[in-house]
Amino acid sequence: MSDDSLVSRLASDRARVDDRLEALFAERLAPAPRLEAAMRHGLLVGGKRLRPVLVYAAGRALGAADDDLDAPAMALELIHAYSLVHDDLPAMDDDDLRRGQPTVHRAYDEATAILAGDALQALAFEVLARASHPRLAALVATLADAAGRDGMVAGQALDLAAVGGHPDVAALAAMHGHKTGALIRAAVRLGGLVAVDEADPRLAALDVYADAIGLAFQIHDDVLDVTGDTATLGKTSGADAARAKPTYPSLLGLEGACRRADELVETAVAALAPLGADATPLAGLAHYMIERDY
Repeated sequence: MSDDSLVSRLASDRARVDDRLEALFAERLAPAPRLEAAMRHGLLVGGKRLRPVLVYAAGRALGAADDDLDAPAMALELIHAYSLVHDDLPAMDDDDLRRGQPTVHRAYDEATAILAGDALQALAFEVLARASHPRLAALVATLADAAGRDGMVAGQALDLAAVGGHPDVAALAAMHGHKTGALIRAAVRLGGLVAVDEADPRLAALDVYADAIGLAFQIHDDVLDVTGDTATLGKTSGADAARAKPTYPSLLGLEGACRRADELVETAVAALAPLGADATPLAGLAHYMIERDY
């Protein structure tokens, strides 16, 4: 897939999921307007929509129709949005900016931000549960596992515990495997499960791919925190160092971190061999993980 084709596909998939997320709010009355506004602020103001894009790309690679991929794509983005709203809170990372805009607790207030995150999480499971699919239970379980105590939430707990500490590379990888990698793995697996049964061996290949790109994505995020600027990133650059958070550049140096990300992308692309040419967009997304500037 050419760079132009990848950019076009990214834009198309982002627009598709944005339209469907917007419709979630347009189709119902809001009993609590301030809460609704805070939810929209946390969900609909910018964002790469990387996780929905991965749902679409993985599903298409195995023959799924876009209409069947919409619900898991929306559910993933709703979970991701809730996690960011809560991560930005004063009790967590205490961030002022997200996607170039004030964080939800800054734009509204802390209590409203907590409730908005709670509501976005519940809406994710509502959207997925209302989908008509023969493997619905597996889809819901995949999302719950990735979002909860064995996945993203565990990663956030490990991240908070690591502040000011000195973990080694293996411990850092384990932490990011939960905090960032869990939802990326879930995005790829959800897309695959829409198309094929859990016993299909191509899902195992997609799991290897997802593990690799999830870690590559986080390493590149760590690099951007050092090399990027606040305007481009949409969040405060240098925040990890300011909070004494362990990162890949702090453990491996910038060159070592970039080299490790390159190796992971090679692993991810190699894992796609069983899917043939249908996986070309997924290979393009693997490279995008470490070439993006925000």
